[in-house]
Amino acid sequence: MAKRRKVGNLLALAVLAALVQRPMHPYEIATALRAWGKDQDMEFKWGSFYTVIGNLDKHHLIEAVESVREGRRPERTVYRITDAGRAELVDWARELVSTPMAEHPRFRAGLSVLAALHPDEATELLRQRLDLLEAALRQDRDALDGHLREIPRLFLVESEYDLAMRDAEAAWLRALLAELTSGSYPGLDTWRTFHETGEMPAELTELAARGSTPEANPDTPTTNPPEASPDSRSRRADTTG
Repeated sequence: MAKRRKVGNLLALAVLAALVQRPMHPYEIATALRAWGKDQDMEFKWGSFYTVIGNLDKHHLIEAVESVREGRRPERTVYRITDAGRAELVDWARELVSTPMAEHPRFRAGLSVLAALHPDEATELLRQRLDLLEAALRQDRDALDGHLREIPRLFLVESEYDLAMRDAEAAWLRALLAELTSGSYPGLDTWRTFHETGEMPAELTELAARGSTPEANPDTPTTNPPEASPDSRSRRADTTG
């Protein structure tokens, strides 16, 4: 389980990582994060940037060291990371690297309702996704090779991970498409019949009914039942997948 943090926005993690390099004022921090592509490595909103800076300061994870003025620009406060901030950065990094967390990619959401599409259309759309994915993989491999000539591999490891994950997705898509195009995918005829006749096959009707009727359990309260974990709960069968 993820630890509850004083400043839990991932933008705070990025700010702490930036200030490890040297003290900076907020504009410098934002410029550095954009240059390093941190907004591509983690999901955060730039609109909360100054709120995050303020909260890090409030909780003594960073501290102001001086105010500077450049020409006619407004005075800017320079911050540095504190010992508590360094400890938070290290602890947060340990958690993110060591502990798997449930994530919900948009593609997974689409796959969960794949049955809403005719199998022929689904096959074509999956093939389209694979083509786009393979083109992006070629470009990203070339870009990574170029970066590796100038940047230590340690600072590109997240890009290697991205490529590995998308390689795995591409391989899975190829295998799925092979089954769909050969007709060997289990239940393909039932899926096709549903879309071409508009009638739910009997076996799916029975499965959906069974999945929507929870079995009575005398040891389980009838109100506010605990939510099952994604890995342990049985999947409810319906017309959307």
